[in-house]
Amino acid sequence: MRKIAVITGTRAEYGLLYWIIKGIHDDSELELQLIVTGAHLSPEFGFTVKEIEKNGFPIAERAEMLLSSDTETAIATSMGLGMIGFAKAYEKLKPDIMVVLGDRFEIHAAVSAAVPFRIPVAHIHGGEVTEGAMDEMFRHAITKMSHIHFPAIETYAERVRQLGEHPDRVFCFGAPGIDNIYKLTLMDRQKLSEELQLPADGKWGIVGYHPATLEKNSAEVQIKEILNAVAEFPNLCWIFTLPNADMESRVIINNIKDYVSKKPKTSRLFSSLGQLRYLSLLRHGEVLVGNSSSGIIEASSFELPVVNIGSRQTGRIKPANVIDVPVCERDKIVSAVRRAMSGEFRHSLRGLKNPYGDGTASKRIVDVLKKFPLENILKKPFYESGDLNRG
Repeated sequence: MRKIAVITGTRAEYGLLYWIIKGIHDDSELELQLIVTGAHLSPEFGFTVKEIEKNGFPIAERAEMLLSSDTETAIATSMGLGMIGFAKAYEKLKPDIMVVLGDRFEIHAAVSAAVPFRIPVAHIHGGEVTEGAMDEMFRHAITKMSHIHFPAIETYAERVRQLGEHPDRVFCFGAPGIDNIYKLTLMDRQKLSEELQLPADGKWGIVGYHPATLEKNSAEVQIKEILNAVAEFPNLCWIFTLPNADMESRVIINNIKDYVSKKPKTSRLFSSLGQLRYLSLLRHGEVLVGNSSSGIIEASSFELPVVNIGSRQTGRIKPANVIDVPVCERDKIVSAVRRAMSGEFRHSLRGLKNPYGDGTASKRIVDVLKKFPLENILKKPFYESGDLNRG
């Protein structure tokens, strides 16, 4: 029986991995080893390990790593503590292969710790570009420490090959998070408004903003500009989701909490919505404002207008529903939100096709994880694509 370890450190990432985790768990020829870490284990970020337990998945190991601070020292220390925790988990579980998704520091620590244990790594969402976040460096480093690759679209697959990964190990099936849109029965507007205590007869806007981690001391200025902008639309009830556990995340959280406390009739704040409620909100919302990757990857499936602010997502391929605001200034954001909510723009999105997949990625990924031969997988000759000038 092939033992497959899956690492999850955040609520968002777990939602994207859900059907892969379920596919492994439900297969009698595979053994799921679920390793939970990071914000999942933090009460401040919703203690979302409870959601995993509620879904009925057995947790093989909990790797503590997140410190109660968002400074540079705290993040680097968390990575070190994480490597210690992952080393203990790998020594105990001895997985045949492990699965990771994305580009966060928790995942980089998990993959780095796997190297001396000679554990093959399957990496989802490699080859992407996010110029405004340190995740950019972690992502490409994870690619080079991985052995099987599942990029979301062909452009990203080509980047993985450019990094020297052999085409036979690169499988382009789409983004697994899209599978939730096809597999889950999303909530209707009435039920969602009751659960989240939103005005049933009003319009809803969504704000998801994370620190641009390569821009030091920018988070407070930027979140204030965003809050001043959304305040110009009192006809919308704004639903805020908390940022990831990144450097400078707390200043964002504190400013949002202050805003919501002063505008309780037109704003709500949630530490964790879960995939079902979040995707249902995307279906029924008027606009998504911020810099969340969900605005780039999932939102186009609902023809939802997105105002993407700042540099965090610079480099990602964006569908036509995304309006970029490169400079985070109130007036520019207000103008973009008005355009996004215009009848003309919404009409232009009718029939929009999501370039990130068709809802079949998870099953195809599990099939590869089950069948790909693991003998001699650790040694990777550098694949030279095209005619290179070798001097």
